[in-house]
Amino acid sequence: MRIKRRNRIAASESSAASDVAFLLIIYFLVIAGFNINQGFLMNLPAKDSTRLILREELMRFEMDSSGAVFHNGEKLELPETEREIRLAIASHPNLAVILSIDGKAPWQQVVYFVELAQKLKVDSFSFNMRQEQ
Repeated sequence: MRIKRRNRIAASESSAASDVAFLLIIYFLVIAGFNINQGFLMNLPAKDSTRLILREELMRFEMDSSGAVFHNGEKLELPETEREIRLAIASHPNLAVILSIDGKAPWQQVVYFVELAQKLKVDSFSFNMRQEQ
């Protein structure tokens, strides 16, 4: 009696390659879920909330078209701005900061100021674009 031998199937014809490809697709989908850009995480007030802010707890800054920051008409560099905000927070823990931005200001300067407000844990931060005149 003669025993029949099975012919070996080439690797290209097997389903192992498709299984590995399927597992790699699943792996990359799962990994992609962990790489989420959070952006700026800031607490925004509720739509229907009313909060009173005293004048002493309000700090206004302006940014011109060159990206320079002004407070009370005086031009401040970023370290000086940080020092001013730190001093104000020390005396007024519920400090509210408002930044009025010229529409032509470099966006990176605005980002630096927002990061500064976030770093200093400013209780309330707001910014707006000035109307063109």
